[in-house]
Amino acid sequence: MPARTAPRNLLTALGILSLTGLPLLGGCIYHIDVQQGNLLDQSAIDQVKVGMTRSQVEFLLGTPTIIDPFHDNRWDYPYYFRQGHSRHVTRRWVIVYFDGDKVVRLDKDATVKPAS
Repeated sequence: MPARTAPRNLLTALGILSLTGLPLLGGCIYHIDVQQGNLLDQSAIDQVKVGMTRSQVEFLLGTPTIIDPFHDNRWDYPYYFRQGHSRHVTRRWVIVYFDGDKVVRLDKDATVKPAS
């Protein structure tokens, strides 16, 4: 029997060694950049003015990421970016409010909270 326990002990030792080494190898894992939403040029945002039409806003900012069918008087342009291993997250949320076809308000750095 002792001859059979030697390979088992070796496998157990290798298993424990590999598990204790995993945290050290965690830094070697590639993490992709995560980018979601519309990356808007500040100069394009600054060109949006009260009284502009929807088509003019779309020309400047592009197609909105969120068009809520229950609130057709607003267009949302969220942006989220996290680079690789970094814990720093860049967030931006621009909201354009309309009355009919005309811009009535622009929120350039909206803070959006979950509905409660």
